[in-house]
Amino acid sequence: MNSTRCSSRRSGHLVHARGAEDQFLRDGFGVNRRDVMFNDFVVVGPADDPAGIKGNTSATGAFERIAGTGSTFLSRGDDSGTNKKEVAVWEQADASPSGSWYRETGKGMGDTLNQADQVGAYTLADRGTYLSRRSDLDLVVHVRGPLQGGPAILRNPYGVIPVDPAVHDDVNYQAAMAYVGFLTSPAGQEAIGNFTADGSQLFVPNALAEGPSFDQYVPQDY
Repeated sequence: MNSTRCSSRRSGHLVHARGAEDQFLRDGFGVNRRDVMFNDFVVVGPADDPAGIKGNTSATGAFERIAGTGSTFLSRGDDSGTNKKEVAVWEQADASPSGSWYRETGKGMGDTLNQADQVGAYTLADRGTYLSRRSDLDLVVHVRGPLQGGPAILRNPYGVIPVDPAVHDDVNYQAAMAYVGFLTSPAGQEAIGNFTADGSQLFVPNALAEGPSFDQYVPQDY
């Protein structure tokens, strides 16, 4: 699974592409997945908004206008969680991401935002990375995510998956579970909730609940 992730000696992955996570679990590579937190994606672009998408309540509608006007759009094109989300939006849109206006950077989110800023392009960004770099960018948010009343398709959940020691005998499963335990503990969740950039909270912790939520451990179609 190639998605944005943090790991400790290949023992556990912090990820945000649930479809790929589910396949990772089905293939037997990971066990004991847990929900950790969520934020959302936003569509950002130049302030003059050549595609006229500002305030659009539909992510697919915004993508269709970008394609219809031939406005420059930068895609990460790196098979990351963010790229997978972008592809999912295009698949639901009545437009094809092709032509000279559509460019793949092959870079991470920070580099893609910088390039979009330099050329006056639109891009899909996770709210956390955008907020952490907003003070250095001229890009503005044109389509908000569900945390601010935007479309549900732009929700960005994060989970953590330990690598299955029965498949990979070189992983440190105890360390992985300690990592999971901290992220999903009251202390870990408080640290996540208190993490801010440019005065804004970047993530909403969601590992703690009054009752059990067994569907987080298994593929969604299990």
